[in-house]
Amino acid sequence: MFLLPGSPRVRVRSDSVSSTVTQGSSSKMLLRQRLTQLLTCVEDMSSDEEASEEMSRTLDEAFQLCGRFLPTDVFRLYMVTWNVGTAEPPPDVDSLLQLDVQPPVDLYVIGLQEVKSTPLRFISDMMVEDSWSHMLMGTMAPRGYIKITSVRMQGLLLLLFCKQTHVPFIRDIRTTYTRTGIFGYWGNKGGVSVRFSFYGHMLCFLNCHLAAHMNYALQRVDEFEYILDTQDFEEDTRHVLDHKVVFWFGDLNFRIADHGLHFLRSSINSERFNLLWQKDQLMMMKKKEAFLQEFDEGPLSFKPSYKFYRNGDTYDTSGKKRKPAWTDRILWRIKPKTPPPEDDDESVSTITDDGHEDFPIQVHQDNYTSDMSYGVSDHKPVLASFSLKLRKKCDMALVHVSPEDAWSADCNATLSYTVQEDFLSSTWDWIGLYKVGFKNASDYEAFVWVRDIDLPELNEVIQITWDMGQIPLLGGEHVLGYFSTNLQNLVGLSDNFQILESKRAVMEGLVPENINGLNK
Repeated sequence: MFLLPGSPRVRVRSDSVSSTVTQGSSSKMLLRQRLTQLLTCVEDMSSDEEASEEMSRTLDEAFQLCGRFLPTDVFRLYMVTWNVGTAEPPPDVDSLLQLDVQPPVDLYVIGLQEVKSTPLRFISDMMVEDSWSHMLMGTMAPRGYIKITSVRMQGLLLLLFCKQTHVPFIRDIRTTYTRTGIFGYWGNKGGVSVRFSFYGHMLCFLNCHLAAHMNYALQRVDEFEYILDTQDFEEDTRHVLDHKVVFWFGDLNFRIADHGLHFLRSSINSERFNLLWQKDQLMMMKKKEAFLQEFDEGPLSFKPSYKFYRNGDTYDTSGKKRKPAWTDRILWRIKPKTPPPEDDDESVSTITDDGHEDFPIQVHQDNYTSDMSYGVSDHKPVLASFSLKLRKKCDMALVHVSPEDAWSADCNATLSYTVQEDFLSSTWDWIGLYKVGFKNASDYEAFVWVRDIDLPELNEVIQITWDMGQIPLLGGEHVLGYFSTNLQNLVGLSDNFQILESKRAVMEGLVPENINGLNK
């Protein structure tokens, strides 16, 4: 749904860095005082028992203070941006998504540009999943990744996947888009975004396709600023830059200025990419525009991702003589922003606590590169992996749901659910039965409505009978999920459980059908 633009954003650099440093210094001084007290207690207590009690109390206070500075959980974020040039998906994207990497990724964010979007094709994609979404879900579902949401504006497509265990902790999901191409009427250029709360931390991902051609660097900056000004999520965190962490990525179309084609290709072939950085238009614009300076980017230590002959890794040498360029980029912004550490040139890290020392968050970029093995487009996909280090603001699902006793299609079954935290529940909420390896919230085998008279009280245990006719005859590993109509997401998942094969399935010799790469 397209949201109307909100009030203009006032661009004023935040002074929260200095206040954060002051608060941090004060707390660290308090920590040192507590530790000093501990040493004094050990020396001055007249008896071992008194010293032990005082030592225990002081240590407890000290460790509580230490905990405020140290994030306790690390999550892996993997991002892809790719201008696919209206091409159909390649047959295999396993290496593109690095699905076998260890430890496994927690969040996948995939931004595509120039997805084929003729008017007839776009209308058909509104009724069924487009070919790229279908392929990605089919690839990731067997690995335990669920598509949480997606947003599309003509050729721009943004998808969010996560591991099943994180699904109930992705909340407050909103999507929007902004047109900038052809006077704002046709969505061939612009930005699509998704924002959500991840364990209580507000994140926003903005996939853009900005104006093309060498001479339009200033227009690209204006378009980006317009997108930031107009996107409005109609919540407490209304605008893109209000979020704690913002990732800006896509085919930003910034080129390499001034350098001749021969020097440019020579620098690329010898992998002396640093010789080209000073003339990269985005880096040049960051020196002029204060709001761009708030965005961080890892070093461009990989070949420019544009422009290639299709189905190869050779730069285009046709009559148009398009210079290679880093048009496809991934940047991020922390609120408030602090300088990155200076002791590691190959990695970039930022940290913020947004004024709340109890819940800091750190963003560390682990990798930033392009994948030369994919040639369906004249752009190569650009990839980035991040470590998100944070302290969870919430660690309990809104709803606890679980099966009761054994389940099979030979008799009716029972499930129970309990609302564990207040939220905007509805009698239109439902509980779905999913085969493990399901694609998204709509990929259920059957569902039941929740209680349709009075909404349950907090911590009240509600039991629902599940009709045997809605239970798979062949059984298999399943999970129950509570879907909130108002929140538009699964807010509670049961543990995986086994449905027993029914007597009828045994008698009739039914054979499982392979769906989503799993027996179903």
